[in-house]
Amino acid sequence: MKSFLFVMQTPAYGSFKVQETLDVVLITAAFDQKVSLLLLDDAVFHLMKNQQGHILGAKDMSAVYRSLELYDIENIYVEHESLVERGLSVDDLLMPAVQVKREDVATVFGAFDFILNG
Repeated sequence: MKSFLFVMQTPAYGSFKVQETLDVVLITAAFDQKVSLLLLDDAVFHLMKNQQGHILGAKDMSAVYRSLELYDIENIYVEHESLVERGLSVDDLLMPAVQVKREDVATVFGAFDFILNG
């Protein structure tokens, strides 16, 4: 089994890129691959509680994230500095995530066979 790390950096709303990446994440996991996510920069907003994407005419991304466990996607990493820079903490997130310091991101990369930027 190969391990895949999907790295996301863009906000959840405003383009179809995030939805397309999440589709690839779910497809990869459906083929019994080890899949994890790393959320950097504005992507940390993907996990924010009480999203209201419908105001923008978009699908609520939090529902997709809550379904990840069904696909055995259990490792979701968030960059600690990205949270802090955006005034967020782990208490603001809709699900548990492992905080990674910016200086340790390269170490996380080294734990995976494939790294894909979404």
